[in-house]
Amino acid sequence: MPDLALFDFDGTLTTRETFPAFMRYAVARPRLLAGGVLLAPVVFGYRRGWVAGNPTRASIVQVGLRGVDAERLRAQGAAFARDVLPGVLRPEAMARLAWHRQRGDRVVVVSGGLDVYLAPWCADQGVELLCSVLAERGGRITGYAGLQCVGEEKVRRVRALCDPQAYAAIHAYGDTHEDQAMLAMAHHRTYRGHVVA
Repeated sequence: MPDLALFDFDGTLTTRETFPAFMRYAVARPRLLAGGVLLAPVVFGYRRGWVAGNPTRASIVQVGLRGVDAERLRAQGAAFARDVLPGVLRPEAMARLAWHRQRGDRVVVVSGGLDVYLAPWCADQGVELLCSVLAERGGRITGYAGLQCVGEEKVRRVRALCDPQAYAAIHAYGDTHEDQAMLAMAHHRTYRGHVVA
């Protein structure tokens, strides 16, 4: 019976957050500059711990991506996955992911990052994906589709995907408080590269 391996993406498989990097990559410069001014109080509050991650990210997506052509954004996401993500991957974490694949384990990336760049990356790696998804209407981005895939939502998505009890053991890898619920459901937990009890 295979094991189930659950990997957070940003900060776990990568050396830095990719959500802000993608926004800088994909958002047109005039909009990026205007959004930086508009969102400065929100970002400042987030960095000081006064504003939670979910509303901060929702505001950034609304300002940066609302109304953007969805097909064009998916093309940018594929290019970002191909050209940028390889340069920010953690070799030791990717080696662990490869180890699970070689064992025949079911490997799932469970991330608050966006589907437009994570889906092509995960498809290229041959692993499954649960992540935050962007909504569109009339070919234009409207914001997030449903809840962001962080905190307890990570656990809900995993349970909707599969029955965790069907696996001999669950391994979970994370690096922030938004991964704690997912780590708690695992038999083997790795936090910021260190095995925890």
